[in-house]
Amino acid sequence: MTSSFTELPVDSGDPDNPIGWPEYRQTHAAAAERTGETESVVVGEARIDDVPAVVIAWEFGFLGGSLGQRTGDRIEAAFSHARERKLPVVSLIATGGSRMQHGMRALSQLQRIARASAAARAEGVAQISVLRDPTTGGGWATLGAGSDVVLGLPFAQVGFAGSRVRPATSPSEAYTAEAKFEWGQVDRLVEQDELAEVLARWLRLLSSPTAEPAPPPTALREVSLPETGWEAIQAARASSRPRAAEYLDAYFDWRENVQGDRAGNVDSGVLCGFGWRDGRTIAYAAQCGTATRPAGFRTAARMVRTASRLGIPVLTLVDTPGAANDADAEQAGVGPAIAELFEAMATATVPVTTLVIGEGGSGGALAFAAPEATWMAPDAYFSVTSPEAAAAILKRPLRDVPEVTERLRVRPQDLVDLGLARGIVRP
Repeated sequence: MTSSFTELPVDSGDPDNPIGWPEYRQTHAAAAERTGETESVVVGEARIDDVPAVVIAWEFGFLGGSLGQRTGDRIEAAFSHARERKLPVVSLIATGGSRMQHGMRALSQLQRIARASAAARAEGVAQISVLRDPTTGGGWATLGAGSDVVLGLPFAQVGFAGSRVRPATSPSEAYTAEAKFEWGQVDRLVEQDELAEVLARWLRLLSSPTAEPAPPPTALREVSLPETGWEAIQAARASSRPRAAEYLDAYFDWRENVQGDRAGNVDSGVLCGFGWRDGRTIAYAAQCGTATRPAGFRTAARMVRTASRLGIPVLTLVDTPGAANDADAEQAGVGPAIAELFEAMATATVPVTTLVIGEGGSGGALAFAAPEATWMAPDAYFSVTSPEAAAAILKRPLRDVPEVTERLRVRPQDLVDLGLARGIVRP
């Protein structure tokens, strides 16, 4: 997978035995003889398709890839090297969890690993994890689940509880990379023979910061500006209008998606990820024309925060009739989720550019919009609320919706005149 690998000079010393576990030294020696390694992880600097990175690779055959004192030493050294060299970190995980024979000394390594990871994160070091079989316990709950991008090998066992300690009644399929992908905790499933190529693409994306803002996409079709507000609504709602995926494919040379809110949910109506355009990386969060659910807002917020930390500009595409307002959305916290995205956008330390490509429905759309850097497509609108909702609030019949729409000033040119949009893009 790597074109070169240089192991870091970490002194393993004699195998430690902090709580005096009987016969631990013999067990350690047998694992070393069996695997040819002196610990459960190997760390070093590698080049993956000529992209440099720090690699933390687990050897599951060494005491089940368990985390002990020496393991913590090596992982801490790897992150320190990554910070010094400003290199991304790739964690190839295969572990059963903390080393039981080290007692609480082993468990405390999770705090140590978290500190090392957080310190690197604060300095803009990108992190990618690859979930191999198995990824359980602290390996999953630190570097596995906590990386910027999480890739999973098909059929890998993934979960906080290992197979010997989880409830007997729990379905085994819940502890798989596939389940974690479905629940928005893994960004992509990758076949083993594709891993090197996918890693290289991600490393290139996450290692290309730039201070330049993303230019707004051009319109994908030639249409006249609407003469009335109701015409603007109808143009934005037309089935023939280009959607987010078409805009993203036309805008980027290639791109990689991320998946879900990391809390068990995915909104298929929001596309987030990083794309390559004209030799640089741009992050994106795009609405796909549906009512945006809490997971969509949280995934977009995660995307904006990650891009800010890595120094990568952001492009957002607005297209929603509004935030989801059913009972399930309320229970899932749609209000707090919108607030989370508003905060991420307000505190972004990188330029954010927005293009409204269709419907701009109320606060659910505005949360995706960049203040002072929003552009309009000619077949789009932006409104304080939907025309139908406005008529209902005013206790007007449905036949008056077009008239009410005119009062709302929702046309692209209206938004420019009001100073809420910078301009209207053209093909």
